[in-house]
Amino acid sequence: MNALVDVSFFPRAAKPLTSYRKYWAARFGTSRFLPMSRAEMEQLGWDSCDIVLVTGDAYVDHPSFGMAVIGRLLEAQGFRVGIIAQPDWQSADPFKVLGKPNLFWAVTAGNMDSMINRYTADRKIRSDDAYTPGAEGNKRPDHAAIVYSQRCREAFKDVPIVLGGIEGQPAPHCPLRLLV
Repeated sequence: MNALVDVSFFPRAAKPLTSYRKYWAARFGTSRFLPMSRAEMEQLGWDSCDIVLVTGDAYVDHPSFGMAVIGRLLEAQGFRVGIIAQPDWQSADPFKVLGKPNLFWAVTAGNMDSMINRYTADRKIRSDDAYTPGAEGNKRPDHAAIVYSQRCREAFKDVPIVLGGIEGQPAPHCPLRLLV
Protein backbone atom coordinates (compact mmCIF):
# COMPACT_ATOMS: atom_id res chain seq x y z
CA MET A 1 0.00 0.00 0.00
CA ASN A 2 2.44 2.63 -1.19
CA ALA A 3 -0.24 4.86 -2.70
CA LEU A 4 0.14 8.60 -2.32
CA VAL A 5 -2.29 10.07 0.17
CA ASP A 6 -3.98 13.42 -0.15
CA VAL A 7 -3.46 14.77 3.38
CA SER A 8 -5.29 18.05 2.83
CA PHE A 9 -8.64 16.52 3.89
CA PHE A 10 -7.53 15.38 7.35
CA PRO A 11 -8.37 17.95 10.03
CA ARG A 12 -5.48 18.78 12.30
CA ALA A 13 -4.59 21.62 14.61
CA ALA A 14 -1.33 23.29 13.73
CA LYS A 15 1.11 23.62 16.59
CA PRO A 16 2.74 27.02 16.98
CA LEU A 17 6.31 27.00 15.67
CA THR A 18 7.60 28.19 19.03
CA SER A 19 6.09 25.15 20.81
CA TYR A 20 8.68 22.72 19.43
CA ARG A 21 11.77 21.83 21.45
CA LYS A 22 14.72 23.93 20.35
CA TYR A 23 17.64 22.16 18.72
CA TRP A 24 21.13 22.47 20.15
CA ALA A 25 21.99 25.28 17.72
CA ALA A 26 19.84 27.57 19.88
CA ARG A 27 22.80 28.00 22.25
CA PHE A 28 24.76 29.83 19.53
CA GLY A 29 22.12 32.53 19.14
CA THR A 30 21.39 34.09 15.78
CA SER A 31 24.27 34.43 13.38
CA ARG A 32 25.16 37.54 11.42
CA PHE A 33 24.40 35.64 8.20
CA LEU A 34 23.08 32.31 7.01
CA PRO A 35 26.09 30.30 5.81
CA MET A 36 26.49 29.75 2.06
CA SER A 37 29.73 27.75 2.14
CA ARG A 38 31.58 25.20 4.25
CA ALA A 39 34.02 27.90 5.39
CA GLU A 40 31.17 30.06 6.69
CA MET A 41 29.74 27.01 8.52
CA GLU A 42 33.13 26.47 10.19
CA GLN A 43 33.17 30.12 11.31
CA LEU A 44 29.89 29.43 13.13
CA GLY A 45 31.24 26.18 14.60
CA TRP A 46 28.82 23.94 12.66
CA ASP A 47 29.65 20.52 11.28
CA SER A 48 26.35 20.26 9.36
CA CYS A 49 23.09 22.09 8.64
CA ASP A 50 19.70 20.92 9.85
CA ILE A 51 17.93 22.61 6.94
CA VAL A 52 19.34 23.81 3.62
CA LEU A 53 17.36 26.46 1.77
CA VAL A 54 17.68 26.54 -2.03
CA THR A 55 16.47 29.65 -3.84
CA GLY A 56 16.60 31.11 -7.33
CA ASP A 57 17.20 34.60 -5.95
CA ALA A 58 20.43 36.08 -4.67
CA TYR A 59 20.75 35.83 -0.89
CA VAL A 60 19.87 39.17 0.64
CA ASP A 61 19.21 39.11 4.39
CA HIS A 62 16.19 41.40 4.18
CA PRO A 63 12.47 40.87 4.95
CA SER A 64 11.51 41.41 1.30
CA PHE A 65 13.20 38.11 0.43
CA GLY A 66 11.07 35.18 1.55
CA MET A 67 13.89 32.68 2.05
CA ALA A 68 15.75 35.09 4.32
CA VAL A 69 12.63 35.46 6.48
CA ILE A 70 12.02 31.70 6.59
CA GLY A 71 15.70 31.04 7.31
CA ARG A 72 15.76 33.54 10.18
CA LEU A 73 12.50 32.18 11.61
CA LEU A 74 13.87 28.63 11.58
CA GLU A 75 17.17 29.84 13.02
CA ALA A 76 15.36 31.65 15.84
CA GLN A 77 13.73 28.30 16.67
CA GLY A 78 17.21 26.81 17.05
CA PHE A 79 17.78 25.08 13.72
CA ARG A 80 21.09 25.35 11.87
CA VAL A 81 20.03 26.82 8.53
CA GLY A 82 22.23 27.15 5.45
CA ILE A 83 21.31 28.69 2.12
CA ILE A 84 22.26 27.96 -1.48
CA ALA A 85 21.37 30.95 -3.62
CA GLN A 86 21.15 30.75 -7.42
CA PRO A 87 23.00 27.44 -7.75
CA ASP A 88 24.25 26.18 -11.11
CA TRP A 89 21.50 23.74 -12.06
CA GLN A 90 23.55 21.84 -14.66
CA SER A 91 24.86 19.35 -12.06
CA ALA A 92 24.26 18.25 -8.48
CA ASP A 93 27.71 19.39 -7.26
CA PRO A 94 26.64 22.94 -6.23
CA PHE A 95 23.91 21.35 -4.11
CA LYS A 96 26.51 19.41 -2.11
CA VAL A 97 28.44 22.51 -1.01
CA LEU A 98 26.89 22.57 2.50
CA GLY A 99 26.74 18.81 2.89
CA LYS A 100 23.75 16.63 3.61
CA PRO A 101 20.92 18.39 5.49
CA ASN A 102 19.98 16.65 8.74
CA LEU A 103 16.24 17.33 8.37
CA PHE A 104 15.19 18.52 4.91
CA TRP A 105 15.76 20.68 1.85
CA ALA A 106 13.56 23.79 1.50
CA VAL A 107 13.28 24.69 -2.20
CA THR A 108 11.78 27.71 -3.95
CA ALA A 109 12.20 29.39 -7.32
CA GLY A 110 12.45 32.77 -5.62
CA ASN A 111 10.31 35.89 -5.27
CA MET A 112 9.12 35.66 -8.85
CA ASP A 113 7.95 32.82 -11.07
CA SER A 114 10.96 31.64 -13.07
CA MET A 115 9.11 31.72 -16.41
CA ILE A 116 8.01 35.33 -15.89
CA ASN A 117 11.51 36.17 -14.71
CA ARG A 118 13.13 34.72 -17.86
CA TYR A 119 10.65 35.63 -20.61
CA THR A 120 8.85 38.79 -21.73
CA ALA A 121 5.16 38.86 -22.73
CA ASP A 122 6.35 38.37 -26.34
CA ARG A 123 8.16 35.15 -25.29
CA LYS A 124 11.58 36.67 -25.75
CA ILE A 125 14.32 35.98 -23.23
CA ARG A 126 14.87 38.87 -20.85
CA SER A 127 18.33 40.35 -20.70
CA ASP A 128 18.16 41.18 -17.00
CA ASP A 129 17.02 39.71 -13.69
CA ALA A 130 15.94 42.06 -10.89
CA TYR A 131 16.84 39.47 -8.21
CA THR A 132 20.41 38.79 -9.34
CA PRO A 133 23.52 40.86 -8.54
CA GLY A 134 24.31 43.16 -11.43
CA ALA A 135 20.89 42.32 -12.97
CA GLU A 136 22.60 39.48 -14.86
CA GLY A 137 20.11 37.33 -16.76
CA ASN A 138 19.83 33.55 -17.19
CA LYS A 139 20.90 32.64 -13.64
CA ARG A 140 17.90 30.34 -13.09
CA PRO A 141 16.28 27.66 -15.26
CA ASP A 142 12.73 27.43 -16.55
CA HIS A 143 10.51 25.85 -13.86
CA ALA A 144 13.30 26.43 -11.34
CA ALA A 145 11.56 24.81 -8.36
CA ILE A 146 11.28 21.49 -10.21
CA VAL A 147 14.85 21.60 -11.51
CA TYR A 148 16.28 22.52 -8.09
CA SER A 149 14.28 19.71 -6.48
CA GLN A 150 15.67 17.23 -9.00
CA ARG A 151 19.24 18.33 -8.26
CA CYS A 152 18.63 18.10 -4.49
CA ARG A 153 17.38 14.57 -4.99
CA GLU A 154 20.48 13.75 -7.10
CA ALA A 155 22.78 15.18 -4.43
CA PHE A 156 21.23 13.35 -1.45
CA LYS A 157 18.32 11.15 -2.45
CA ASP A 158 17.19 10.15 1.04
CA VAL A 159 16.60 13.71 2.33
CA PRO A 160 12.99 15.00 2.20
CA ILE A 161 12.24 18.08 0.10
CA VAL A 162 9.84 20.80 1.18
CA LEU A 163 8.74 22.77 -1.87
CA GLY A 164 7.28 26.23 -1.45
CA GLY A 165 6.97 29.66 -2.95
CA ILE A 166 5.12 30.77 -6.03
CA GLU A 167 6.01 27.63 -8.00
CA GLY A 168 5.30 25.30 -5.09
CA GLN A 169 1.53 25.51 -5.42
CA PRO A 170 -0.16 22.59 -7.16
CA ALA A 171 -1.97 23.20 -10.44
CA PRO A 172 -5.77 23.49 -10.08
CA HIS A 173 -6.28 20.10 -11.72
CA CYS A 174 -3.55 18.38 -9.66
CA PRO A 175 -4.34 17.26 -6.09
CA LEU A 176 -1.87 18.20 -3.36
CA ARG A 177 0.19 15.20 -2.35
CA LEU A 178 2.66 14.55 0.40
CA LEU A 179 5.83 13.11 -1.09
CA VAL A 180 8.67 11.98 1.14
